[in-house]
Amino acid sequence: MKKELKIYLFRHGQTTYNRDRVFTGFKDSKLTASGKKHAKVIARKLKNKKFGAAFYTRLSRSKDTLKPVLKNHPECVVLVKDDGIIERGYGSLEGHSHKKVIKKYGKKQFDKWHRGFNTKPGFPGKRKGESYADVEKRVKKFIKRLNKFMKKNKVNVAISAHGNSIRLFRKIMEKASIKETTKWFIPYDKVFTYTVKV
Repeated sequence: MKKELKIYLFRHGQTTYNRDRVFTGFKDSKLTASGKKHAKVIARKLKNKKFGAAFYTRLSRSKDTLKPVLKNHPECVVLVKDDGIIERGYGSLEGHSHKKVIKKYGKKQFDKWHRGFNTKPGFPGKRKGESYADVEKRVKKFIKRLNKFMKKNKVNVAISAHGNSIRLFRKIMEKASIKETTKWFIPYDKVFTYTVKV
């Protein structure tokens, strides 16, 4: 008989790069004071939920957002680092401000790099990052691993992820269109809850 289990998915708190509107990607930007407050809001929202495992990425913003959440959850005995849910890689744009990129390349090109579904971001002739389509492929693989894990362990899970990996996680789970997906803003203080049967 199949069992209903919960996935609690949330974004890390605001980082210095988020605040300053800088392409972050795989760079390890730290939480701001507001970001630490966001993490506490998530912790409060999840206080009365139960989960036996938590997933995070190698980036400190993911781990540092998860820490206050875990304080209320002694039942969470398994921590899994999985970069399948890491932020979208922006290639050579990483570390550059939106403002400077717009000034040099124009708003149209910025929008293509920032929100184009099949566009690999990165300065011309420089290191290219991941398109949303690329991120969707790896998030699909992560979801397969997650389902397998939940089926085997029969536990609810919490996931401390990133704006763009959540965007594609939502697209897959909610069967959303590309148009919807690229328009979403993923809040820092919201928990997305999904029920799965395993």
